[in-house]
Amino acid sequence: MSIKSRIRTIRHYPKQGIMFRDITTLLKDPVGLRVTINELVNRYTAVKIDRVAGIEARGFIIGSALAFQLGVGFVPIRKKGKLPAETVGQDYELEYGTDRIEIHVDAVAEGERILLVDDLIATGGTAEAACTLIESMGGKIIECCFVIDLPDLGGCKRLEKNGQKVFSLCEFEGD
Repeated sequence: MSIKSRIRTIRHYPKQGIMFRDITTLLKDPVGLRVTINELVNRYTAVKIDRVAGIEARGFIIGSALAFQLGVGFVPIRKKGKLPAETVGQDYELEYGTDRIEIHVDAVAEGERILLVDDLIATGGTAEAACTLIESMGGKIIECCFVIDLPDLGGCKRLEKNGQKVFSLCEFEGD
């Protein structure tokens, strides 16, 4: 079963020239979802992980299922103003401007080993900001894990240049 074959491509979304890789078709497929989570569980079962951190919003879906299967806690990383308790944040660059992600101040303790999860890595700006945020709290990123890599956009290379280990289940090049 190919995970990649269960991911829908939507042309020109959210704007002209973009090929949006939509994992909702993978998530609604019980076999596709099970294979996705099982492949990740198999990769990380023997790795010491204290928590899985997922980036809003699709990283919550993959990350929480993975955390549950690994028997560890889950930490949401959200856009500015979405978390109810005291937070710390990290700004990052977008194509046109900046944005901010936040995490609760008590979400990661000094020395905890964190697996960072999201559905897709493109340019890597959000994932880089999440790594910086977790490390600023004393957490150690074990690996950055994605369902999809868009290698032409350089996100994995960007994270690797910053010393992060990166893994993805499939790639969509070009087109």
